[in-house]
Amino acid sequence: METKRVLVLGATGGVGGAVAAALLRRGWAVRGLARDVAGARRNGDTRIDWVEGDAMERGAVMRAAEGVSVIVHAVNPPGYRHWDRLVLPMIDNSIAAARAVGGARLVLPGTIYNHDPAAEPVIGADTPQRPKSRKGAIRVALEERLRAAAPEVPSLIVRAGDFFGPGARSSWFEEGMLARGKPVRRILNPARGGGHSWAYLPDLAEAFGRLLEVEDRLLPFEVVQFEGLYDATGREMTDGIRRVVGRDVPVRRFPWWLLSVLAPFGGFPREATEIAPHWRHPVRLENGRLVALIGDEPRTDLDTALRVSLESMGCLGAERPGALEAGAA
Repeated sequence: METKRVLVLGATGGVGGAVAAALLRRGWAVRGLARDVAGARRNGDTRIDWVEGDAMERGAVMRAAEGVSVIVHAVNPPGYRHWDRLVLPMIDNSIAAARAVGGARLVLPGTIYNHDPAAEPVIGADTPQRPKSRKGAIRVALEERLRAAAPEVPSLIVRAGDFFGPGARSSWFEEGMLARGKPVRRILNPARGGGHSWAYLPDLAEAFGRLLEVEDRLLPFEVVQFEGLYDATGREMTDGIRRVVGRDVPVRRFPWWLLSVLAPFGGFPREATEIAPHWRHPVRLENGRLVALIGDEPRTDLDTALRVSLESMGCLGAERPGALEAGAA
């Protein structure tokens, strides 16, 4: 049987790395593009064929894409700097590379920022996109690039909530709720009510892998939703962390007020304030199309997922996980 070949842009990152690992388990030959190949080989997956290049350079992406049938676009500008100016040129480079190799399927991890959480509590493939942030508007434009390129360049968008799990470093879980490398002494909860959607990275990556195994059933422009964990109460994640840690860790409200004060100065406070509505309003991802394509959505038990996540962050240390009864307050 012919080996399936994929180029993963962003294979050194959380989502890209997880998807690359899932495809390797399925027998794919995975190529990764990296600005620092030596560092990628030293710190990344040694099974990946690392090639030197920058996703912001069209020629580099086109050379790396030679011979592949799928391109996973899971890359962002370095340090997320100049995101608003670089994201669209980067997807244009990937589209050009996919077209140059005869129509490789372009795979994109999607977000919920394309939507207005106050108006759209359930997101499906056909839900109107009415973004309320600059980032959301750019994501809409990015997806429209893929729609316009199909069917010459087929695509697959898998929309998911906030990431957690090994490798999810630029995430609310690791940067907003907890502190990497430190025992859990407190938890900051950004939620202002129930209904937040989370995606455990290994489960999400497994879904990507399964979807690419049913290529013949995918539409030229395919959009599916990964439901993940729908935190109906706004406390399921924090309660789960406390169970895994084994102590009654105090839960504090995330200081949204402080970010609102700092937002005019730009940087993270401004970016976070723009997406604050996604923490105030319930948003669930409707996964009917995904289930129709691959069967039941991959779903790791929450406590297991949290234990793996906390261990990867170095937050458990000498704690005795599991000491609290399930559902403890």
